[in-house]
Amino acid sequence: MPDFHIEHFGCRAARADGEAIAASLRALRESQPFAEEVVVVNTCSVTAEADRAARAYIRRTHRRNPSAKIVVTGCYAQRAPRELAAMSGVAAVVGNSHKALAPQIVRALAQPDVPSSCPPPALLPVASLLASAARQPASGVVPAPIWTDDRFAHSFLEDQPWTHLPLAPGEQTRPNLKIQEGCGNRCTFCVIPLTRGPSQSLSFDAVMRGIHSFVAAGGQELVLSGINLGRWGADFDPSARQSLAGLVRGILERTALPRLRLSSIEPMDWSAELISLLRAFGGLRLARHAHLPLQSGSDAVLRRMHRRYRPWHYAEKVHQLLRALGPDLTLGADVMVGFPGETDEEFQQTLAFVREIPFGYLHLFPFSPRPGTPGWELHQAAPVKPAVVGERISALRALAAEKSAAHRRQFLGRTLQAITLHTPPALGQDGFTASLTENFLPVALRGRFAANQLLPVRITGLDDGHQLSAVPCA
Repeated sequence: MPDFHIEHFGCRAARADGEAIAASLRALRESQPFAEEVVVVNTCSVTAEADRAARAYIRRTHRRNPSAKIVVTGCYAQRAPRELAAMSGVAAVVGNSHKALAPQIVRALAQPDVPSSCPPPALLPVASLLASAARQPASGVVPAPIWTDDRFAHSFLEDQPWTHLPLAPGEQTRPNLKIQEGCGNRCTFCVIPLTRGPSQSLSFDAVMRGIHSFVAAGGQELVLSGINLGRWGADFDPSARQSLAGLVRGILERTALPRLRLSSIEPMDWSAELISLLRAFGGLRLARHAHLPLQSGSDAVLRRMHRRYRPWHYAEKVHQLLRALGPDLTLGADVMVGFPGETDEEFQQTLAFVREIPFGYLHLFPFSPRPGTPGWELHQAAPVKPAVVGERISALRALAAEKSAAHRRQFLGRTLQAITLHTPPALGQDGFTASLTENFLPVALRGRFAANQLLPVRITGLDDGHQLSAVPCA
């Protein structure tokens, strides 16, 4: 029977968007089975490689299943909709500005003979737009219909499906609850303000509804995510004085959620109140895990990036977190290599800075010039040679591996709390269960356990690939 599939690219917030679309489509499918196969490609556009991967997936999908209706959404769809609409097999392009309408658009494609409700009056009915594709131009090339604008009036947040459907563990044991969208920081390298619009926050009450439904469905760990998570509440009425720290406190005081995890938060958004909550609840109901995007350890490079902190600001935030949580904190960061004009001396400053911080892991990536950003122009004037970028990433990768091994080694023989995950077949065949500790360490747990269980585990080994192994505690 025809069905739908969603392929995810990009960050946790993008994954949350895709999960929300999937939840709506499952509900729609229950009322009326799909007559056509639909593939939703939930794209990222933070790098040129992300664009390339999405295009390759679209071509591969169309080649393997020419009859499938391919719907492209996400950041790439917002940034370059006409480019995607011209690809063979693409039936519709839905930018982030209209992502809340994606389930309805998919339904119209999957069930062309079933009347669908119309979008808001400001838009043409979905059926009318889809019908326009039948008017084939003389060239024989029929671009797919496009839903996108720069107003972002139909992006998610309050329209997320768990506002009327239960948020529950499913394909992901630890689902993402996206509570914030967009960003106003305007870093010179970043396309996100163009693809997701200004910062907007999910209401306090809506967050609470989502968490209560997750707990009622048996969920154990939930991840708060956003494009610029630390800015949650900044777009509300100033008299409300709402902040991420206040929201986290509300979750801990008003819900029975066993474990809350915070995804990436900008360095300067780690307020004293938020850090104090980690001190009070870290290791109990709040995960001892902090991801602070770094990008560069060079002051000059950070200034060219238009980042809102200097290396010494970053280091002080890390020290505050370590004073609150101690060495059990797993600290992560993003580091960009090859920003336009990056000299050998500036890279060495980054290397030295990373060496001094007790990172548990790093996400490393080369600078990618994005059309429409100031970084695009900077790259034209002062590009860093690809060979040099490759050498620098290799040096950072080696250092990151050393730091990850050192961080994980300190837990040998220790007992940690972990949540069991959906286990890959190969790992299950070897008699292990995939799990993740409270402080964000992936662990191969001896034995077979169902997903979504909180268990105490004893760390027993660290192999040459820095993979931890453990046994369940009696």
